[in-house]
Amino acid sequence: MPRFKTALSATLALVLTACASTDINTLLTDASQDTLRSHENRGRDVYRHPIDTLTFFGLEPTMTVVEIWPGGGWYTDILAPALKEHGMYYAAHFPADSQVKYYQRALYSFDDKLKSNQAFSDVKVSEFYPGTHHSIAPAQSADMVLTFRNLHNWYMQRDLEGVNNAFQAFYTALKPGGILGVVDHRLPEDRDEKKAKRSGYVKESWVIALAEQAGFELIDKSEINANPLDTAEHEKGVWTLPPRLALGEQDAEKYRAIGESDRMTLKFRKPDNK
Repeated sequence: MPRFKTALSATLALVLTACASTDINTLLTDASQDTLRSHENRGRDVYRHPIDTLTFFGLEPTMTVVEIWPGGGWYTDILAPALKEHGMYYAAHFPADSQVKYYQRALYSFDDKLKSNQAFSDVKVSEFYPGTHHSIAPAQSADMVLTFRNLHNWYMQRDLEGVNNAFQAFYTALKPGGILGVVDHRLPEDRDEKKAKRSGYVKESWVIALAEQAGFELIDKSEINANPLDTAEHEKGVWTLPPRLALGEQDAEKYRAIGESDRMTLKFRKPDNK
């Protein structure tokens, strides 16, 4: 029994030390390796590089962070625990009053997820949809806004207006000096953007121009999430590739060998005087 108590005490001490840590690398590593994350989600780290991506954006444990359209909560599994003790995490999900069945199901599922574990007890859910729901967080309250593979959706659904609405909402929520982190599927610069509108890919130069038009400053870019094997030329757009594999088993091994899409990773800043 004494040995058991000693071992238990040591384990609890390690857990408490990890929870109390204010080192972002420790927090992200612990969260990314936690069994809270499904085997499937952890398997996608090789394509999404969550620790490197969040470190590149400059995430700190004391920040107020807004993630736009977190979907099933892939990044929530990492962000919520990392920010739980000293920061704040807003999940700007689909609007509760949406009549779109997919949005309704996704929101219900996300709500169930938040109720499933104490790690998510402090998550604040807000709403976003371009043109109608822009209150992702109180004005000038966020240190960082993050959007992963979403800009193409707003472009496909509401054209340029949708993307402009999004950048305006991000700008309003961020504090002066706040950071906007963008990851999205990258269309080669020599492609016809209009023909590729339904492909899920967008040009990096196009994203930068629209963000700067909204008042942001591009301060860095990274190839963390690049994939040189991806040509961005697929029968069913980006969804041809994993994890969707929209063609089913047709050439599935070929697409698995390519992996997930080539992605831009852009870091913007809201000017201090705005």
